[in-house]
Amino acid sequence: MFEAVELGHAVSKADYNAEVPKLREQLLDIQFELGDKKPFPVILIISGVDGAGKGETVNTLNFWMDPRNIHAHAMADPSDEELERPAMWRYWRKLPPRGSIGVFFGSWYSHPMRMHIDGGKSIDYLDSYLDDFLRFERMLADEGALILKFWLHLSKDDLKKRLSQLDKDKATTWRVGKKEWDRYDRYDDLRPVAEHVLRRTSTGHAPWIVVESADEKYRNLTVAKTLLKAVKARLETGAKPIAASVPVQALDHGDGINLLNTLDYSKSLDKKIYKEQLEHYQGRLNKLCRSKKFRNHSIVAVFEGNDAAGKGGSIRRVIGAMDSRMYNIIPIAAPTDEEKAQPYLWRFWRHLPGRGKAVIFDRSWYGRVLVERVEGYCSQADWMRAYSEINDFEEEMARHGIIVVKFWLSITDEEQLARFKEREATGYKRFKLTDEDWRNRDKWDAYSSAVCDMVERTSTEIAPWTVVEANSKYYARIKVLKTLCKRLEAEL
Repeated sequence: MFEAVELGHAVSKADYNAEVPKLREQLLDIQFELGDKKPFPVILIISGVDGAGKGETVNTLNFWMDPRNIHAHAMADPSDEELERPAMWRYWRKLPPRGSIGVFFGSWYSHPMRMHIDGGKSIDYLDSYLDDFLRFERMLADEGALILKFWLHLSKDDLKKRLSQLDKDKATTWRVGKKEWDRYDRYDDLRPVAEHVLRRTSTGHAPWIVVESADEKYRNLTVAKTLLKAVKARLETGAKPIAASVPVQALDHGDGINLLNTLDYSKSLDKKIYKEQLEHYQGRLNKLCRSKKFRNHSIVAVFEGNDAAGKGGSIRRVIGAMDSRMYNIIPIAAPTDEEKAQPYLWRFWRHLPGRGKAVIFDRSWYGRVLVERVEGYCSQADWMRAYSEINDFEEEMARHGIIVVKFWLSITDEEQLARFKEREATGYKRFKLTDEDWRNRDKWDAYSSAVCDMVERTSTEIAPWTVVEANSKYYARIKVLKTLCKRLEAEL
């Protein structure tokens, strides 16, 4: 791949000084248009050989453009806080919102490449990360992001010249130490790995642009012009269209039979037995959460279900078994303006727990394949691709030791109506009932189909759904606690 790079590019100082003012003006114009319209985010990855000028390139972009709307992130090795969460967590938190430019130098590619070259990790280790990156960038592109990846290339001779020049200059000698010269000595190890990474991860929606960087003026102009051209083209043509997919059909097994209407809703518990089992399973859950083995794990519990199915009551019984310092409850409502400016899963990624902690989602990322699907809040293409994105998300959590437990609390149409009327008649329960709840009842069949599709397509071995027959609140609460205990015991 690097054999195809044209070496020896040079730009005269006079030509550079003549070209930069007009280029800066064009960059600012396109940046302000991007900021005003906020149609999509721009993600720049600046990678390459150490000493090729990654930092200088980012500084140049900041100087030529308005730095208030460029968010630059130098990603070093992960911190202790970051190591407690899945590897992509720290990158999700730093994604730019729509209308902004995010620059990553030392991107998600750097750490696994370093671990392969310097840390002795296998090529399979590296490739597993590359697969994750391909899915991540595909999802960002589907959400509308413009992704440009620059690899700043230097030949081995040019790298030696660059390091020697920096080392001789008193103003820059601090930038060259043993680590930089060690990297130079490993140049021949880096090159085939870099070519492997670039070949595997250069795609139409997130291409690698290799920039010969021996001449810093040529490098700066090439990166800036490429950015200008790409943003301008996207603004002129609109958001990148998503390819049409075959519509997903509800999984009906004939005669109107589906997962939900085959449940036994008559299951119940006597109040006395309920109290005994509640004490037993809460005590069991408490011991599991305080065990030494749990310190290397965490819990993400997802509660979904019909309106008035008892999600809040079940959650209260779960947290009744936990130390209040170890859990957070995240209620999910309609996204805020800040959340709408980010990819769909962003607002869930940022809440993932560290080790020894639990996060309980009262409604979750499944809103995309439920309410957003049924109400038409997102396109068909968006909710259809969400199944695989959700499975990938949960797989990343599970690989990191997060125990993902998902509950769908199901009640019958008749039971929901009875609970609505009870809430309507009880002063301190009226706040639980909204006009939206009544509207959702009119779409009972559509929601039921969406739920059946959701469970069928996202109940996996690592993150299975537990469907809870919830006409009896006592029965439902105990089934939730019992399931949590069993999952923790199996994982620990």
